[in-house]
Amino acid sequence: MAKSLLKTSSLSGRTKLLHQTGLSLYSTSHGFYEEEVKKKLQQFPGGSIDLQKEDSGIGILTLNNPSKMNAFSGVMMLQLLEKVIELENWTEGKGLIVRGAKNTFSSGSDLNAVKSLGTPERMEWPYACSCKTP
Repeated sequence: MAKSLLKTSSLSGRTKLLHQTGLSLYSTSHGFYEEEVKKKLQQFPGGSIDLQKEDSGIGILTLNNPSKMNAFSGVMMLQLLEKVIELENWTEGKGLIVRGAKNTFSSGSDLNAVKSLGTPERMEWPYACSCKTP
């Protein structure tokens, strides 16, 4: 399913090539190392990414962290990667529904997890903004 989406998507040629060869999308030239990123994300538990595959070929991916309005925790970010890989290998897959638990889609990401991935020197706006709130 995902492989056919890759052929028609607007992903860059570099991203497609990395995906096809099984190389990491993390770029060490930008100061990110895959294992370092994974280790940091694991420090932010909570919630889950649940995948249900129906016999009809429809997958249902549920963001399940209702106490945080389904915000992505670090662990959820890692689980999402695992689920995407699982969907890429699901040959019977025809479509995917992405939903949030408890009538909320998602409030975004746990900003503490995002901040942990880089220092202000490595981060780009808006995360490196030193703006003060009134």
